[in-house]
Amino acid sequence: MMEGSVLSSQQASTVRLRDHSAADSHDHIQVRGARENNLKGVSLDIPKRRLTVFTGVSGSGKSSLVFDTIAAESRRLIDETYTAFIQAFMPSLARPDVDALHNLSAAIIVDQERMGANARSTVGTATDAHTMLRIIFSRIGSPSVGSASAFSFNLAEGMCPECEGLGKASEIDVDELVDRELSLNEGAIKVPMHAVDSWPWQIVTGSGLFDNDAKLKDFTEQQWQDLLHKPATKLKYGTSNFTYEGLIPRIKRAYLGKDRDSMQPGARAFADRAVKLTSCTACGGSRLNEAARSSLIQGRNIAECSAMQINDLADFVRGIGDRTVGPVLDGLRSTLDSLVEIGLGYLSLDRESSTLSGGEAQRVKMVRHLNSSLTDVTYVFDEPTAGLHPHDIQRMNNLLLQLCDKGNTVLVVEHKPETIAIADHVVDLGPGAGTHGGRLCYDGDLAGLRASDTLTGRYLDHRVRLRENVRKPTGHLPIRNATLHNLRDVSVDIPLGVLTVVTGVAGSGKSSLIHGHVSGGEGVVVADQSPIRGSRRSNPATYTGVLDPIRAAFAKANGVKPGLFSANSEGACPACKGIGLIYTDLAMMAEVASVCEECEGKRFTPKVLTYTLRGKNISEVLAMPVAEARDFFPTGQAGTILDRLVAVGLGYLGLGQPLTTLSGGERQRLKLAINMAKNGTTYVLDEPTTGLHLADVDKLLALLDRLVEDGNSVIVIEHHQAVMAHADWIVDIGPGAGHDGGQVVFSGTPSDLVATGDSLTAIHLRDYVNRP
Repeated sequence: MMEGSVLSSQQASTVRLRDHSAADSHDHIQVRGARENNLKGVSLDIPKRRLTVFTGVSGSGKSSLVFDTIAAESRRLIDETYTAFIQAFMPSLARPDVDALHNLSAAIIVDQERMGANARSTVGTATDAHTMLRIIFSRIGSPSVGSASAFSFNLAEGMCPECEGLGKASEIDVDELVDRELSLNEGAIKVPMHAVDSWPWQIVTGSGLFDNDAKLKDFTEQQWQDLLHKPATKLKYGTSNFTYEGLIPRIKRAYLGKDRDSMQPGARAFADRAVKLTSCTACGGSRLNEAARSSLIQGRNIAECSAMQINDLADFVRGIGDRTVGPVLDGLRSTLDSLVEIGLGYLSLDRESSTLSGGEAQRVKMVRHLNSSLTDVTYVFDEPTAGLHPHDIQRMNNLLLQLCDKGNTVLVVEHKPETIAIADHVVDLGPGAGTHGGRLCYDGDLAGLRASDTLTGRYLDHRVRLRENVRKPTGHLPIRNATLHNLRDVSVDIPLGVLTVVTGVAGSGKSSLIHGHVSGGEGVVVADQSPIRGSRRSNPATYTGVLDPIRAAFAKANGVKPGLFSANSEGACPACKGIGLIYTDLAMMAEVASVCEECEGKRFTPKVLTYTLRGKNISEVLAMPVAEARDFFPTGQAGTILDRLVAVGLGYLGLGQPLTTLSGGERQRLKLAINMAKNGTTYVLDEPTTGLHLADVDKLLALLDRLVEDGNSVIVIEHHQAVMAHADWIVDIGPGAGHDGGQVVFSGTPSDLVATGDSLTAIHLRDYVNRP
């Protein structure tokens, strides 16, 4: 669908309401007595084959209702249709805590989870666009080189033999692997898991290939070759047979095929130091062998097509007129057009899936469903506008409406007023977060929400005004001739000592400019939405360090050791080792977690739970929301840390809540809270409004002002018009995305942008501040 032909969101909504006027008023998903997580017996009817938006502050219970109750029960009921034999190999799903659910349909969750850490997964493989492209090249490419598998970098027939289809070659720093000044017995091997007396170390020293007491710098050429490069060889160690392999092939096998974000912190740090990835010289990074690269269509090979921007590839494919591949061409055109329509035309099919943001990953997943023949399905979306410029939000809205108009039920958890405005039905939960939420505040149409006295209703038409007096910079951070990714020789001065917003459509080059040329500098603190590296044991209490003064307080009050009050130490329940859950590995299936029967999820031994502090044991304290814990520890180091967590809007988080359950926005605010004590700092925040209710955006703006007034510089990459209006300075990147972006189209005050700007940002900000 071309952009010019798309109905406005308001028009589309009006048409749809008229078309559905005869719908059966009794055709609803019926929820009765939902109590999952913080829900307090919520009962409501959700119209089917309509678009329902769920609103409320962060932690109000939206996800508990939509994902953990409705979608979870749909999945559980579908699983129950399989035979008992098949169910034995599937995860055992507990029934949500709800009295009754009626009229459910199959639920498909389209969330913002990353699309996997496999280095072989790309946008093309994730959407099947690359598969269709391979079929087309196998049929009409010249010269013909074989079937579609001959064009696959994941199969032996098509992959580059040098990099085995990864497109990358590794350069390994030997001095990060070994210390030449030490002997093997002295611990010369610096590779993780190779400490003296470890099993890998014993294999090396027991191989008989080396003098274990000789300094490595004195090794012969053959010994160096054996230590570093010897291929896997069967050897005998005492009475045992084992396989010896040189350090470099072992490291390549262990580290090269994995996305580094998926590694444990120690392994990742080692990989960053020791293994440098460069483009494979044999295939030029294309991942494919010479035969696959030799086959052409209209002068281009499949690697060149995969590297093109998707909007350019869509134009190229439309120029292929060979009807012998007509059905496949039609399918590929439809997929590419959908990616462009959804605002991802700036990506390429060879873009690794692991490099996509949460919002980009969600939109790529959405493309799979747009052309599906399935109808009467319940689609569940988690903030589908995350990471979208106001210009792109209307495109997303139209796609949500398309899914609904095909006869599907669309449930959307969302904060943006532009998406709330197109809803057929709105469900508002609250009134607060955590224990103060979980209640149904409003259930009805948009007009009723606007007239209601709920927090969402009051803020729906709230507007942040332009600053009357912008703050004066204390200096400037110059960026000169930036060319990273799509940046076009960009030079710009970022003012210091003020609030600067860097904006532009998705893919315009904002992150390339700031993360590529500001982040990593001296005195720069980056608070982004990337996963927090840690185990399933990590929680806000351990991550922020507030657990240390809490443990000390318990130890002092009870005259015992602080270690007893750590779920990672001697006080931990022996059955679950302090996690509170028992994880069952189901081999190829996802592992299943169940509450530990020994400690009933409390994580500590019964003895530890007898020790109390002002009437609470350690498990009860870790179950407290941050705001409640701040009232319990109002002073000292614990009080200071908890104050910062409340200040960044995380008062509703549980102290012991696993970090793996936090959203991207929550992770960002947690990182910000840890660094708030530093003054004279440049803070870089990447879309901090993600996951924030309209009322909480005002609190965020107050927090940003507080950082600036404490003598810091704040640089925010953001699309939200409220943050733009509140800024002292705006840098607008564009004018479009990908190769249509990468330029500074405006740098100045928000009032000047509104008065004189002609960019997409200027148009939407002008509409925002002038709207009655």
